[in-house]
Amino acid sequence: MSTMQITIVVVAAVVLVGLVLAGWYLWRHQSLRRRFGPEYGRLAKQEGRIAADRELRERQRRHDKLELHPLDEETRQRYSAAWTALQTNFVDSPEETIGATEELVNQLAAERGYPTGDYDEQVAQLSVDHARTLGHYRAAHDTYLRHQQGEAETEELRQALVHYRDLFADLLGEDPVARANGNPDRTHQTEDVIKP
Repeated sequence: MSTMQITIVVVAAVVLVGLVLAGWYLWRHQSLRRRFGPEYGRLAKQEGRIAADRELRERQRRHDKLELHPLDEETRQRYSAAWTALQTNFVDSPEETIGATEELVNQLAAERGYPTGDYDEQVAQLSVDHARTLGHYRAAHDTYLRHQQGEAETEELRQALVHYRDLFADLLGEDPVARANGNPDRTHQTEDVIKP
């Protein structure tokens, strides 16, 4: 083989390796975007794409160590009944109900196996399986914090209740209001990804 032929082979190999690495990086990036949806967009806008990719991969690694559990039917019924009671109480006592709702959502997350001690860690772990409803939880939690400071109006508390319901239904695996009306909606069960 001549020097020219060796050079062509080496350059072709380097280009091929570069294309494979670029394709692998693009596939991994697209996979994160699909899995995390709006959470990916929020984080990429805030931190940049490379930092978002790194952070979301780290969340997946920590999430893989969790022991998540599906809910049995009795537990689902209990949480649905608790949600219905909160929603009913909201009319007479919105200020008290919003705190109880925050607590109920945290109890359900803990029952499923998610951390609940640190809000940022809880949100990070929830984002792996529940990224599509996480924005609702963030909005509800922000309103809850503003309410604790006396800055949230009743309409904002009502909206927070609606936001909490989205994550609650996602964690529960069904719409608690549909269950209360005698028509359980199992459309949220796609998020019940449990590791063996």
